[in-house]
Amino acid sequence: MSIVVGANLTKTYTAAELATEGSAPAWGDVYFARDGKRYKFVKYNNGQAVSAVAGNFCYVHAASGASAGEYKEVTMDLSDSAGVGAGVLQAIIADGSYGWIQTWGVATLTTALTAGADGNALTPVGSTDGTLDVSALVTDHICAIALDASAKIVFVQCV
Repeated sequence: MSIVVGANLTKTYTAAELATEGSAPAWGDVYFARDGKRYKFVKYNNGQAVSAVAGNFCYVHAASGASAGEYKEVTMDLSDSAGVGAGVLQAIIADGSYGWIQTWGVATLTTALTAGADGNALTPVGSTDGTLDVSALVTDHICAIALDASAKIVFVQCV
């Protein structure tokens, strides 16, 4: 994993493009923007046919909810995750392709939270594909805080 300078956050890559483009990021690369936001270069997995939506939350992919310890592959399919938030998609990434997710900092989501108010801790647990819900249990993975729930503005805090 390396630190990337000047990343194009909306560009996506196929596996073939990653193998041939000399300037392409590597899987797992991290980009720190000047505004304090952090991004990670990941592989997208449709899971059970849930396509990526830019601005929606994605989760660490874990087929049928069973994690194999991999954290660089993400999905919006909540049923194919272990309930661990990964970040906010920066582009529409095709199944099996690569792109950036925001893992730290203020973000405006495309889809509204399933519940919550300003200041609430947010988790994938109890939400629907691509969204977050209010954390109810100490075992929930907290991946964001609602800053302005009605405007879909959150502070993302993922690994």
